[in-house]
Amino acid sequence: MDRSEFQLPLEEKIRWMIDTNGWAVEPVSPVRDSDPPVPAYSYSIGLPDAVDFPDVAVFGLTPVAAKGLIDLVAGARQGGTEIPLGVELVGLLDSELRCAFAPVDVDRWASMFATATEWYQGTSFEMVQLMYPDRSGFMPYESGYEQRMRFAQPVIGEFPAQ
Repeated sequence: MDRSEFQLPLEEKIRWMIDTNGWAVEPVSPVRDSDPPVPAYSYSIGLPDAVDFPDVAVFGLTPVAAKGLIDLVAGARQGGTEIPLGVELVGLLDSELRCAFAPVDVDRWASMFATATEWYQGTSFEMVQLMYPDRSGFMPYESGYEQRMRFAQPVIGEFPAQ
């Protein structure tokens, strides 16, 4: 069989990832012709059961890079690290970069998490947005954040005003 012909149905793919890794990562392609355009992003499915932490959405990175960050979060939780929500953290990312986990209103943004909604079969679930700084060190909710990055990493999580 040609490799390109092998396709798992989405539910089987998610189940396989959860059975193999404890959680799944779902990449979502950008939608450039919507208003406003939607950037590429990835999000986890199954983290609450695996590591007692909300599912995580990461915008503006390749699926492989986003999975790496989600795996980092999962590994920290597996090691017993508490990760607070709604505050800036230093020490989770390399080079002492700041990051933040902002709770997402899943009802408001449900269309962005269709696979998770289907997976959880209509039961409520938590999602947080992992926000990371631009090359100058500004977070996406700060006024100095690089304008070109605002499309790639929109703020959908609810973060207390700075």
